[in-house]
Amino acid sequence: MASIPVVYVVAAAIIDARDRVLLAQRPPGKAMAGLWELPGGKLEAGESPERALVRELKEELDMTVQADALKPLTFASHAYENFHLVMPVFVCREWTGGPAALEGQVLAWARPDDLFEYPAPEADIPLFSGIQKHVRDGQRT
Repeated sequence: MASIPVVYVVAAAIIDARDRVLLAQRPPGKAMAGLWELPGGKLEAGESPERALVRELKEELDMTVQADALKPLTFASHAYENFHLVMPVFVCREWTGGPAALEGQVLAWARPDDLFEYPAPEADIPLFSGIQKHVRDGQRT
């Protein structure tokens, strides 16, 4: 079996005061265009997941997030055809600024019970149950 590259990305379940989750639709021209995903992106060399997420949220959504406001929730490990994705997911309930669609993406605030209504990348879909449980259990971390 041929080896495929492992790609490390990080994502945030950004949850507002009404317990809605922010989703971003991948814009035309990008891989998996049209699918809805949790905001985030690739880690740069030497970057921690938290630092990468702080950077990505600022670059993509004009949101200022402190690293200590990011609480680990779950992770995804998914084999796509050409790469294997590893993605830690953090909950974020505190930020300033944004969200603003700085990269041409469409944004939506989704109720946790509606997450599965949004077509999403294969790696993201299993995460929705954990987000629903997090909100349902009233967790504020």
